[in-house]
Amino acid sequence: MSNLVKRKSRTRPLKRRPLGLIFIILTWSLAMGWLLALATNAHSATPKVEIGTVDVIPPQHQLGQELYLENCATCHIGLPPAVLPSQTWRNLLQDSQHYGVQIKTLIDPPRTLVWRYLSTFSRSQLPDEATPYRVNNSRYFKALHPKVDLPRPVKINSCVSCHPSASEYNFRRLSGEWEKSIKN
Repeated sequence: MSNLVKRKSRTRPLKRRPLGLIFIILTWSLAMGWLLALATNAHSATPKVEIGTVDVIPPQHQLGQELYLENCATCHIGLPPAVLPSQTWRNLLQDSQHYGVQIKTLIDPPRTLVWRYLSTFSRSQLPDEATPYRVNNSRYFKALHPKVDLPRPVKINSCVSCHPSASEYNFRRLSGEWEKSIKN
């Protein structure tokens, strides 16, 4: 009989071991899932540095943005693409006559990279809307500046009076005077 008792006692621990193992695996999986969720949380993925443009630029468009700023923001302030419609940007990239100045147009592949960046982040043009070539004719620019007494004529380099970091492609930071007027 002692052999029968020994056999029964051997089978019970074997039944408990798989349940214990399943419990340990389940606990470990939940802990790893929780840690993975913390690691991939949107707050941890958000850059801590100040972003100057309205949109966060995904990696596939960052080179296009850099080329845009390198080629366009050396003579004047680089404008965020959304200020003008895609058709304006297309025309500007193809025309060597740039607001009365003869410029060397970009050639591919840099032109393609810049175009992908500009077309991705620019706005669409309404069917009956004329293509604006000046910032003050852009409906989106006007929508972004409600109740702002803009200088006449609006010039790209005058953006610095309200946006002191515009030359660094940061249009979020406003001068103290404008910040106060927006909060009121």
